[in-house]
Amino acid sequence: MRFKDQVAVITGTSSGNGRAIALALAAQGARVVCSDLVRQARTEGYETDIDVDTDELIRRAGQQSIFVKADAANSADMQNLVQQAVEHFGRLDIMVNNAGIFTTLQTIVEETEEDYDLTMNVNAKGVWLGCKYAITQMLKQAPRADGCRGRIINVSSIGGLVGLALEPAYCASKGAVNNLTRQLAVDFAAHKININAICPGFLETAMVRPALDNPELKAHLDSLTPWPRIGTAQDVAKAVAFLASDDAQWMTGSLLTVDGAFTAQ
Repeated sequence: MRFKDQVAVITGTSSGNGRAIALALAAQGARVVCSDLVRQARTEGYETDIDVDTDELIRRAGQQSIFVKADAANSADMQNLVQQAVEHFGRLDIMVNNAGIFTTLQTIVEETEEDYDLTMNVNAKGVWLGCKYAITQMLKQAPRADGCRGRIINVSSIGGLVGLALEPAYCASKGAVNNLTRQLAVDFAAHKININAICPGFLETAMVRPALDNPELKAHLDSLTPWPRIGTAQDVAKAVAFLASDDAQWMTGSLLTVDGAFTAQ
């Protein structure tokens, strides 16, 4: 198992990408600390076993997992999240900053300051806090046999690479995540802490289900992506697992697109 005896903390695990990432890392041996504002999955999601909490699914599969309630944009919550991982499992090997939000499609004229502040707080500040407390812990603990002190994966978006129509605050927040990822990679490469980001394209998740349930919008999204299907949370989870593994040992500061060639156009 790729992650045997390693400890992973993942934010936003109740549904969507976070749930898929947690299950994927646990299936490969990781002890997983699940975290979200609420433990229960969003019922409008695409997941199987939607009525079973993510941490419970992991335990049913014979792996170790706990749930810690945390607001990704709250400093005390994020510090406690990392502390709980260390108290329960002894260390922190993998941090996945996945929690994120999207408000609504609108131009900057209609977008309110409240929309902007909320989006930036969760999507940008939340990643900043997750990195801050994860790196603080990783610097304290003994490195693994290969010298690696830990791996951090930030879940960003193609919206951090290109301008998506009607998404000003969202694109700004994900652009911040991308450049923060690069900056931190430079600062902590000498300490052998790998810090990378995933930039997913359009996905089948609860966050975008209202659009996908609209036949016209669904057809439009399908037409935007060269690959002949919309992405899934499992596509993201596989990419995160790669970046969390020894196969990505010399990758840091990278922005890995998982978008069916959307940004290659």
